[in-house]
Amino acid sequence: MQNASGLTQLPKFIYGTTRLGDDSIDFDERVKIAHYAMESCSWFHVSDQYGSAISVLAEAFKQKPDAIPKMIFKVEGESIEELRDVIQRNIEPLGVKHMDIGQLCLRGELAEQYAQSGACYQDIEQLRSEGVIKQFVKEVFPWSSEVTYQALKAGHDEQLVDGYIFYLNPLQRFALNPLWDLIQQKDKAVIAMRTVCGNTPQALRDVPGAAWKEYIQQRAVDIAPLFESSGIKNWADFCVGYALAHSQVQATVGSSARRENIDALVNAAQAPTLIDDKILKKITALHQQWSDSLDQHAEPWSM
Repeated sequence: MQNASGLTQLPKFIYGTTRLGDDSIDFDERVKIAHYAMESCSWFHVSDQYGSAISVLAEAFKQKPDAIPKMIFKVEGESIEELRDVIQRNIEPLGVKHMDIGQLCLRGELAEQYAQSGACYQDIEQLRSEGVIKQFVKEVFPWSSEVTYQALKAGHDEQLVDGYIFYLNPLQRFALNPLWDLIQQKDKAVIAMRTVCGNTPQALRDVPGAAWKEYIQQRAVDIAPLFESSGIKNWADFCVGYALAHSQVQATVGSSARRENIDALVNAAQAPTLIDDKILKKITALHQQWSDSLDQHAEPWSM
């Protein structure tokens, strides 16, 4: 595997398509939003788990076949057969022949094999040999960090994956402390997801219902004053600057159905804002604390 240069073909910002699956927004309007994102974003992050997003993208690509972006696809399953099924469910409706990057979300027996350098490595590598997936990144959640840590520490995944992808923003770092430290030590490439964590820290702290989980509201209490003291006016600028302040981070992934928010994220990535080292260190210390106190004890999909 390559080090943190392994994913340098990526732009600094990747458009996440989660909001394109929101059926409360008119379908044709979502197609227009997809077209808008296609004009300014050369890479998308895609999954058939995002509601009707695949249908929206299929229509958008049909209307503008010369503007189809490169894509990272979420590939989840407990068996190689399930992975192959997920691949086809994603690429066939979009009219593309392969996945530029497959985001490996391994469960059950596949996850166990991944930790121990089992048969899954040969099976997954076969997907690349067939040209179905060009590159792989390993998805990380707090409840899957140990599996990934074991594989990385032993060097099992050196030849398979080109980087790691997980939530990384001022309020969340979904790689647990041991894995995060090892990624930095080995200088592995990272794609940071959920750029702005859904809203400004002031809204997450103060507006009832803005924080979808109690822990997010509690963390916003700590992050809001750091953001306010930074002198940076725009939350997107702060979050993109935070993610890209880490040398391992090659890109950050954010989703929005609003054109002005897409513009803000694209502009922030084109000229990342520098964040004071003291603030960065304070956020790092909070992440270390949160990782030990909450994240490592989290049940799957509880965060």
